[in-house]
Amino acid sequence: MKKIAILPIIAAGAIALTSCNSGSTPKATLKTTVDSVSYAIGINTGLGYKQNLESFPGEPANIDDMIAGFAEGLKGNPSMTQEEAMNIIQTYFQNAEKIESEKNLAEGKKFLEENAKKEGVITTESGLQYKVDSLGTGATPKAEDVVKVHYTGTLLDGTKFDSSVDRGEPATFGVNQVIPGWTEGLQLMPVGSKYTFYIPSELAYGERAAGQAIKPNSTLVFQVELISIEEPQKK
Repeated sequence: MKKIAILPIIAAGAIALTSCNSGSTPKATLKTTVDSVSYAIGINTGLGYKQNLESFPGEPANIDDMIAGFAEGLKGNPSMTQEEAMNIIQTYFQNAEKIESEKNLAEGKKFLEENAKKEGVITTESGLQYKVDSLGTGATPKAEDVVKVHYTGTLLDGTKFDSSVDRGEPATFGVNQVIPGWTEGLQLMPVGSKYTFYIPSELAYGERAAGQAIKPNSTLVFQVELISIEEPQKK
């Protein structure tokens, strides 16, 4: 289980929300240069971290309590120690991550079971699923080969997390240097083919997260075009 350094995120998020949450939020005075600098620090920090709270797991964070805790800590009169606060935070996020991971695993299993019944979808012994969108006539790469591909990766809900197509430049890498689902799938593709890979979590990133979008136990979908097998570089 990865550790989550969430304290700075929550503190900074509280600053951001203090400036945008109407109600009991005090208004900035800005009477002196120090007032302006203090306010600017809050704005700068808040704008830099506001988006972190959008991925807060479970129920939405209680903004009023968050701001109250931040203010107590900043003024040096907190109702709990920093160690106690960190234990509460760590436990919450560990439990939330476990719940999300189990949910992703169940959703992926259900998706793959239903997807396997669709016309044109092939399931391999490992559990990888793929569909031939168009079949090329070139050679098929081996594990030790280097290939050039265009691809777009999405989550099951359609969220796009990576795309060489959007970047306008194909990706080049070793067949055995990527996640297992890619390594297996690429060796099924003749050059010039376009396939869709449906990769179960155990053939993707497993219980690890990858970036902001790919959560633990995520099943991934890739549209892949195998452009070429690259010539080995001469030493």
